[in-house]
Amino acid sequence: MSVLRTAALRSKRTIVAVGLTVAVVAGTGGWAAGSAQTAVTGPAPGAAAWRADHSLDRPLPDPAKAAPAAVARFFASLTRAQQHTLAARHPLTVGNLDGAPVPLRYEANSLALKAERRHRLAQATDPAGTLQDHRQARKAAGRCAELLAPGRRILAFDPRGRGQVAEVHGDLTRARHVAVVVPGSDIDLGSFDRARDPYGTPTGMATSLRRQMTAEAPGARTAVIAWAGYTTPVGLGPDAATGRLAEAGAPRLARFLSGLAAVGAPAPAVLCHSYGSLVCGAAAARTDRDAIADLIVFASPGIRHDSAAALHTSARVWAARDASDWIGNVPHVEFLGLGHGEDPTDPAFGARRVPAARAKGHTGYLAPGTDSLRNFAAIALGRYADVR
Repeated sequence: MSVLRTAALRSKRTIVAVGLTVAVVAGTGGWAAGSAQTAVTGPAPGAAAWRADHSLDRPLPDPAKAAPAAVARFFASLTRAQQHTLAARHPLTVGNLDGAPVPLRYEANSLALKAERRHRLAQATDPAGTLQDHRQARKAAGRCAELLAPGRRILAFDPRGRGQVAEVHGDLTRARHVAVVVPGSDIDLGSFDRARDPYGTPTGMATSLRRQMTAEAPGARTAVIAWAGYTTPVGLGPDAATGRLAEAGAPRLARFLSGLAAVGAPAPAVLCHSYGSLVCGAAAARTDRDAIADLIVFASPGIRHDSAAALHTSARVWAARDASDWIGNVPHVEFLGLGHGEDPTDPAFGARRVPAARAKGHTGYLAPGTDSLRNFAAIALGRYADVR
């Protein structure tokens, strides 16, 4: 078969597959079920005031430009009193500043959440607002109150847009084994944790994974971070079929992972669910080498790379999909920006396959009792021989 004929057949298959993609989306609710989102990028509110602060008689590290390692060195040069003063004066900046000391970020985010709760409660009684405005404000205030509950460790909080948050389960400052969970579509401040479909939420996935890691290795020092730090697609709209939001979120994830390395955390296993796998795929090449130990994509529609090698990462790349997951019916193509490319679970892709026979549906991979959960825990613990 000639090269031209082969290319023509491949192009024809791609066009047909794109047509099937459109049909699948339309048949599952249609693009009308989704809405285009404005990606939240750049530093959290308050960055201008932070840059203008000359109380230490020297410039503060630019939240948009300073490398996490430089941020870590800056805070190491301060006294405890100076650190706490900066956190109190600029809670949103310090709370989201990758490379800042972990306990200081918890402190700053607690202050930021309290301030946001007060702001939302004021909105809830503002005579100029509508009943819907009041209802939404009360709901947002309630979410802030939940994140302020004793024992919760909030590593990042950004109230812009639909809200972004990262939470640590375990003691990150002492952990020997760390994992980061990157969620897919429809996740934001309001759906970060919920009673319905708990293992489809960052909190549910992180809690279940850490519990399994503890069961597999009692006494091991572990921490799992639920990271909802990018603007996710809503519904089955064009955002879910393109990589626009993933490209916007990838620098935030890459910076976050570099920030973990800057404060001395071990290289984590990064678990990427559904659309989150696109974010991880785009972030891999942007992340410092050796900043990721393992990259696990599951329920993935593709990661916009032709192979594991194309990710240009030193991390071990793993992939999982259960037989009942509807994502397996989505054609693995990319054409004119639509679709997400090769199937990461295809042997030709080159990822290590993780069994997930007991998982159910699109969000059941970290449900208790599943082989996928046990295997993910083994990977996060570095027990690769136990993956089976």
